[in-house]
Amino acid sequence: MLEKPHLNIDAPIPKCCFCSTMNPPTAFATASKRILSTLALLGLAIILHLPSCAPAPGSYDSAAPYSPAESKAILSAPAEPSVSKPRTTSKPAEERPGLATGFGPSLRSPWSRESFVRRSKSPAGTGLIYYNDRSGIDAMTGYKYRTDATQQIAGGLIEWSIKSGFGSPTVYQSGGRRFLVGKHGASYSILLKNRAKSRLEVVLSVDGLDVIDGKPASFAKRGYIIAPGATLEVQGWRTSPDTVARFQFSTVGGSYANLRHGETRNVGVIGAAVFTEQGVDPWTWMPSEIKTRESANPFSSAP
Repeated sequence: MLEKPHLNIDAPIPKCCFCSTMNPPTAFATASKRILSTLALLGLAIILHLPSCAPAPGSYDSAAPYSPAESKAILSAPAEPSVSKPRTTSKPAEERPGLATGFGPSLRSPWSRESFVRRSKSPAGTGLIYYNDRSGIDAMTGYKYRTDATQQIAGGLIEWSIKSGFGSPTVYQSGGRRFLVGKHGASYSILLKNRAKSRLEVVLSVDGLDVIDGKPASFAKRGYIIAPGATLEVQGWRTSPDTVARFQFSTVGGSYANLRHGETRNVGVIGAAVFTEQGVDPWTWMPSEIKTRESANPFSSAP
């Protein structure tokens, strides 16, 4: 019977020139641990390094496309008007009673400039209408009587009035001046009719501000050109060639004059200045002359 070979585990293991002991399992395990440790450290370094490669806040992220909601908001936002919108000024609003004119809702109102050479730097005539609430009108006037809302200015060249709601508001006359009763929150328009047989230019102001550019009014500003016999309705502050912001009765603190310019000294008055055209006599064929000719009697002598 053959005997199994006897292994003497206590016998010394021979050495080689490459390791301190010839114990293969121990050497392999140690080397494996070292390799795994090195790989783990390398992987950790890579992971820790990754965030530094991401885009910095405000760099690439800020150039990312807008979200659908943001894009819709941007596309639906109104374009900036040519006349500045009102803003809250650093100057506090004056605590004053009564009415002024605010910057109302936008309204389509196409308009284009026309060439017009004035006959003179000075207007042919001017007109004004004071406005306030009922208690304000009572305080501003003494004896007053109700009068026609329509009046003529510049020698009858222009006929103008204020329209609010479905008609003309109440107008009083006192001391040679006209006073209009407004209602807070109501919109209004300025109606202008050219009674002459030639074009006219009319510069309009509300609360001391030009209605076309929203800045302090003056005779030097350009105005609206009205064709012979035509009627023009000016509905608000001109914000672009196609739109206006409605004239709207407001508090003094909420007025366009205060919110845009921080100035309320001239609130409560609407003005008009009429200019005639160079080389044209607008009074040649006024309605009175036409009426006289049309009523001429061919047989004026009694039989």
